[in-house]
Amino acid sequence: MIRVSEATPHAVTPFEAFGGHPFFDRLVAAFYRRVETDPVIRPMYPGDDLDPAKERLQLFLEQYWGGPTTYSDDRGHPRLRMRHAAFPIDYAASERWLDHMRAALDEQELPLELDALLREYFEAAAPAMVNAP
Repeated sequence: MIRVSEATPHAVTPFEAFGGHPFFDRLVAAFYRRVETDPVIRPMYPGDDLDPAKERLQLFLEQYWGGPTTYSDDRGHPRLRMRHAAFPIDYAASERWLDHMRAALDEQELPLELDALLREYFEAAAPAMVNAP
């Protein structure tokens, strides 16, 4: 748990500190606007409709940061590496994903402490998904 400020007497979850569902909705939308036109990453998503992927990412992030457990309730344990195993992800794709997520975060203009918390997570998560040379 984190304290948003000295004026906030109770600890809040990161999910709450980020702004809850509306924040994650904006973040994921900003990220997927970039993915839609990316020649490296877009082909990894099957079909024409990115909405299911958007929903899964948003639900996962919300749960990870202390929000509703809808992701696990609907899909079970996240098991991120297993769920991504079917998609060959090399270092270039991982860096592309991370670049898009960083740009999406930039749009959110979070306080530095909260921004750093998310960046640290994404910078560790992206290379952990690499499964191809």
